[in-house]
Amino acid sequence: MTRVRRVANFRRLRVWIAATAIWMVPAHLPAQQIFQYQQTAPDVDPGIDHGNSAANLPDEFQKQLVFYRSLQPPGTIIIDTQERHLYLIQDETHAIRYGIGVGRDGFTWQGLLQISRKAEWPDWRPPPEMIERQPYLPRFMAGGPGNPLGARAMYLGNTVYRIHGTNAPETIGQAVSSGCFRLVNDDVSDLYSRVQVGTHVIVRQD
Repeated sequence: MTRVRRVANFRRLRVWIAATAIWMVPAHLPAQQIFQYQQTAPDVDPGIDHGNSAANLPDEFQKQLVFYRSLQPPGTIIIDTQERHLYLIQDETHAIRYGIGVGRDGFTWQGLLQISRKAEWPDWRPPPEMIERQPYLPRFMAGGPGNPLGARAMYLGNTVYRIHGTNAPETIGQAVSSGCFRLVNDDVSDLYSRVQVGTHVIVRQD
């Protein structure tokens, strides 16, 4: 075998090994944070309550039953970050669609996570990464009106990310948060009542 052919075969082998390694990555593991979104609106400081209702949201962010094709089983949550929509699958062609606010520092993961915990009027403890970026934040805030997590929270796996309510309904449809997905309190309470711990959550970036 010539040297040129050996080099070509070696290169093909390296490509095959790399492709196999990517294929073998478990689907449930978070991927690196590779998407970056600019902040599109100012956030509201903790402790300020701007209301709970979706009444003032644009039509596209109002909760509604929509035509949506999916092979996922009913009860699955699909989040479309670019659209700023969360879909709760009802059947093969329908979903309940909610308007959401998304992270200004976009993120994605391969496959899916699950709701690992649910909480009503959750307390808020900003993670160290958030405090490092915003050292003025309180280290703890009890649940209630004005709490940035709003009326309900659904925790995603063992990450710091959540689907939760908000004290600032005007930020729905915006890229504002530090990675969580926010709904107005009326909507997050409705979603909370429809899903259970263990619900699969799929995040899509395109």
